[in-house]
Amino acid sequence: MSNAVRLPGVIDRGEAVQSHRFTLLFALAWAGGAVAYTPLLTILLPSQVSELAGSQLGVSWLAQIALAGAVAASLSNVLFGYLSDVTRNRRAWVAAGLVLSSLLLPQIGQARTLEGLILAVIGWQLGLNMMLGPLAAWAGDHVPDSAKGLLGGLMAFAPGGGALAGAIVTQPLLVPDDLRLWLVAALVVGCVLPVLLFAPIGRVPQAAADNQAGQSGVRLARRRAVMGMWFARLAVQVAEATLFAYLLFWLRTLNPAISENQTARLFSVIMVLSVPVALAAGRWSDRHDKPITPLAVSALVSAAGLLVMALTSDLGLAIAAYGLFGLASAVFLSLHSSQTLRILPRPGRRGRDLGLFNLTNTVPSLIMPWLAIALVPLFGFQALFLILALLGLAAALLLGTIARRD
Repeated sequence: MSNAVRLPGVIDRGEAVQSHRFTLLFALAWAGGAVAYTPLLTILLPSQVSELAGSQLGVSWLAQIALAGAVAASLSNVLFGYLSDVTRNRRAWVAAGLVLSSLLLPQIGQARTLEGLILAVIGWQLGLNMMLGPLAAWAGDHVPDSAKGLLGGLMAFAPGGGALAGAIVTQPLLVPDDLRLWLVAALVVGCVLPVLLFAPIGRVPQAAADNQAGQSGVRLARRRAVMGMWFARLAVQVAEATLFAYLLFWLRTLNPAISENQTARLFSVIMVLSVPVALAAGRWSDRHDKPITPLAVSALVSAAGLLVMALTSDLGLAIAAYGLFGLASAVFLSLHSSQTLRILPRPGRRGRDLGLFNLTNTVPSLIMPWLAIALVPLFGFQALFLILALLGLAAALLLGTIARRD
C-alpha cells in the first residue's frame, strides 16, 4: 500500500472495491452472529425451559437465565473488544470465539437443571462475544462513513437470517430435537468462516483518516451525540429484548394452540421484510447525509406498534401490531449499529467503545426480567407493553433532537 499523503476520506477505486467486498463479507458474518443466538433465545431455550419447569415457573427460570447471560455478555464483549484493540488483530479473536461458541452451544441443550442451564449459557455467551465484539470493531476499521447507511441496511439481513434459522431448525421432522443446536452451530460456521478466509488484511486508508479526525476537536463534539444514541438504543432494546424472550409466552396467552414453528415463521417473515426497508433507509441516509432521521422515525413506529399490542386482545390485530413493531425495531437496530461506528470518538479504541455501546444490548436483559416478573403476573402483558411504548416514544424524541443537528 502506498505511503503517499492522502486527503481524509479520499479512497481510490481499488480501495473502494476492497471496502465493498469486506462490507458484504461482514454482513454475512454478522448474520451468522444472529443465527447463533436467535433460534436459541427466542424458541429453543424458552421451549426447553417450559418443558423442564412448566409455563408458570418457566418465566422465573427464563428471567434468571437471561440475567446471568446478560452479565456474561456485557463483560466479555467489552473485554474481548478491548483485547482486539490492544493486539490489533480482530481476525484471531473472531476465529477463537467462533470455535468456542460453536462447541459450547450444543451443551445448552444437554442441561436439565436451572443451575446447569445458567452455567451453559454463561460459557456460550463468553465464546459468542469473543467473536462478536472484535467483529463489530472490524467493520469500523474498513467501512468508510459514506457507506455506513449501506452497511446498516446489509446488517438488517442478520435478524432475518436468525429468524430463518429458527424456522428451519424447528421444522417438524427435519432434524431430531437433540441435533437442533448442532445444526445451528454449523450454520454459524458457514456464515462467519468466509470473512475469516477472504477479508483483506490490514486497515484501509479511511480508517487512518478516521483516527486523525478522532484525535481532533471532532471527538469532543461527538460526545453529546454518543450519549443520546446510547440512551435511545437502550430504550428500544428494552422493548426488543422483552419481545425476543417472551414472544412465545405472549402469543400463547392469546391462543394456547400457537406452536413453536408458527412463532418462528412469524418472526422470520417480519425480519425478512425488514431487509429491503432497512436497505432503502440506509441508502437514503447516505445520499442525503441524514444518518439519524431514519432512526427517529423507526423508533416512533415501533412505539405505535407496542401501543396497539397493549390495547388489543384480538389475535389477528395483535400479530399485525407485533409485525409493525418488529419491522420498525429491526430497521432501527441495524441502522443504529452502523451509524454508531460514525460517531465513536476514539476509532483507535473501537473494540472497547463498541463493547461499552453493546451494554445497550445486554443491559435490557438485566432490566427486562424484573419488568416481566413485576408486571405480567399481576397486570398481564398489556401493562408491560404500555411501558415499553413510552420508552420507544422517548427514544424517538431524543433522536429527533439529534437529527435536527444532522
